[in-house]
Amino acid sequence: MTGKLYYDPHEILAVTIEKGIIKAGNPLYKQLILSFMAGAFIAFASEGSNMAAFGFLIKPELYGLGKCIAGLIFPVGLMLVLLAGGELFTGNNLITAAYMDKKVSFLAMAKNWLTVYAGNFAGSIFIAFLIVKSGQLSHGAHLLGGVTIKIAYSKVSLTFMQAVFLGILCNWLVCLAVWLCYGAKDMTGKMLGAFFPIWLFITSGFEHSVANMYYIPAGIMAKVIPEYAAASKLSAEMLASLNWHTFFVHNLIPVTLGNIIGGAFFVACLYSICYKPRS
Repeated sequence: MTGKLYYDPHEILAVTIEKGIIKAGNPLYKQLILSFMAGAFIAFASEGSNMAAFGFLIKPELYGLGKCIAGLIFPVGLMLVLLAGGELFTGNNLITAAYMDKKVSFLAMAKNWLTVYAGNFAGSIFIAFLIVKSGQLSHGAHLLGGVTIKIAYSKVSLTFMQAVFLGILCNWLVCLAVWLCYGAKDMTGKMLGAFFPIWLFITSGFEHSVANMYYIPAGIMAKVIPEYAAASKLSAEMLASLNWHTFFVHNLIPVTLGNIIGGAFFVACLYSICYKPRS
């Protein structure tokens, strides 16, 4: 152990359990404040990645490159959550490890998830409102606004099971990013651990519930501005189908379910089974 800059997997599990105990035991006001901050951080990452990549995303032959560029920017959001301080619903699915170790009750874990989810939503919506009202989406002759609407429309156009599966794949990687961050002992290692899995998830186009709390509301707010709606080149029928109902029913609910499966089962549960010390 002496001189090592990282923890081994069984040691990461111990850190994850300890983090879960602390998170579940935080007072309500702290959970709300830190989750609002985390929602804002992920929204900043979402809008910044859109800004970096929108010129590529409008060209089918460059779409993959655009996603790759967006993925270079987006990890900053998780770095801010993990290193500056924040409570993120998707990352907190790892509290399941503390629950499996009987250190946190199911009620305490569920209360944390619900509280943090609400705080993340508030933070994300707040940033979406500021971005739209600031005129930020007018960049590129309103093309950034058009791309923001198109991204939101594509997300509410998924089938229920597509959204679930994409949510599983996403939070499997997000929780692995948190896991690797927990495994590093220095700031550089934590940043690198957070960076690569998130770059992969964004480049792949998977679905993250908290990021979608920015992406889709920003599109809903932007579509009422004629210049942005025209730049999106979506029909009136398509624009009408982008609304709060489709946001919740077609995307947020199934993606959230998928995120829970991806993080709580494929990371927290499976690693708990493999690395929990034998009594």
